[in-house]
Amino acid sequence: MVFFKWALTFQGALASNRKRGGSKRCNPHFNHKNKTLHSNSLVFQRFKKLRFSSMDQSPEKASSSLNDTVSRLPRHPDSKLHVPKEVQAPVKHLKFGLSIPNPNPNHDFLSKKLSNAKKEAFGSFKYINKDKEVVTVEEDDEDSGSWLMADALDKLSLNHSDNGSKAYNKLLKSAERRTNKLKDSGPQVKVNEKLKKPDVVTHELFVPLTKDELAEVSHAFSAENKKKILVSHENSSIDIRGEVLQCLKPGSWLNDEVINLYLELLKERENREPKKFLKCHFFNTFFYKKLVSSEGGCNYKAVKRWTSQRKLGYCLFDCDKIFVPIHKDIHWCLAVINKKDRKFQYLDSLRGRDGKVLNTLANYFVEEVRDKSRQDIDISSWEREHVEDLPAQKNGFDCGMFMLKYIDFYSRGLSLSFGQEHMRYFRSRTAKEILRLRAD
Repeated sequence: MVFFKWALTFQGALASNRKRGGSKRCNPHFNHKNKTLHSNSLVFQRFKKLRFSSMDQSPEKASSSLNDTVSRLPRHPDSKLHVPKEVQAPVKHLKFGLSIPNPNPNHDFLSKKLSNAKKEAFGSFKYINKDKEVVTVEEDDEDSGSWLMADALDKLSLNHSDNGSKAYNKLLKSAERRTNKLKDSGPQVKVNEKLKKPDVVTHELFVPLTKDELAEVSHAFSAENKKKILVSHENSSIDIRGEVLQCLKPGSWLNDEVINLYLELLKERENREPKKFLKCHFFNTFFYKKLVSSEGGCNYKAVKRWTSQRKLGYCLFDCDKIFVPIHKDIHWCLAVINKKDRKFQYLDSLRGRDGKVLNTLANYFVEEVRDKSRQDIDISSWEREHVEDLPAQKNGFDCGMFMLKYIDFYSRGLSLSFGQEHMRYFRSRTAKEILRLRAD
């Protein structure tokens, strides 16, 4: 009886399984293609519950499966902190590489820029004793030396914060220490200053023209004076018209009339103040052309009467320096018979060389001394020098002006301490001297 009940229960379970559809193993007539449509629909799959069986899966597999499922679920993005972007704007820079301090009290004002500025300011004191610059310090002046850092401290824009005051005090103490050192070396500095003489002569060569002088030169260059005779020099019989004087305007080539008249003025300047200038002779621009023969040698007979003592008023052999302008088609050069230093010199603003000119002048000088003094001079030990340490032109039209200034400086016994940047000034100054017939 009991066995019969158990059999009925087992058959009921099988029947219920067949109603559910069962599996292929339990129901041989099961066909997957006959499944209801709603079982494959998205709605059915969406609402289908997840089931986990502890019998079929281990805890580790179940956990990983859960994590994979959760990772596919939509998630909100993580919240991010808003970081303000740095605004790029112009910054006003002061001297010493400093910018305007940030008003933010947390801002570190003593930055690398301030450090570099201090180094540059204090580093300049290493060169306080220069050969060409002597610093004078008065011992009785309590504030002496404060000028060394006054300008630097005034121009450092320090705020009134603690950092700013510390930086100011540090700079001030350092300046005071250096002031004391300069006071200790005061007597020595004064002695050096007494030994050094002011270069007044050099200053005279670069005195700026006054407004009246500039107006006079500008008026002479005007078109209304182009055909007028502006200057007449009696001793040389040279007349300068406005169109001739215009060769002294910037960008123009100098002509023979202007050069020869200026050389006459240099000789008159020497006669006025013989103690201030060397005893020189200035040949005009036509001398060398006469001296050089058609074969290229020295034709002394062609210029023999140029230098008679009756005509010059002095003996050529007594001069310290003899200047000879050399014209090479479109370029001016200078040759010097330097008796004072026993040299034959050649100066070219384009750094050119011409040994033929030096040899010709050497032969001329021997013939001149023999003819005028009845003596033979030995020049075998004289140097033939192509001057290389000289100001050079940087354009194609200032060669004539360079040549005149070579003569001007050498006649004073000075080194050639000028350059291309002075040519515009020298042109105006030369025009002024020619208009007034007086070389300064």
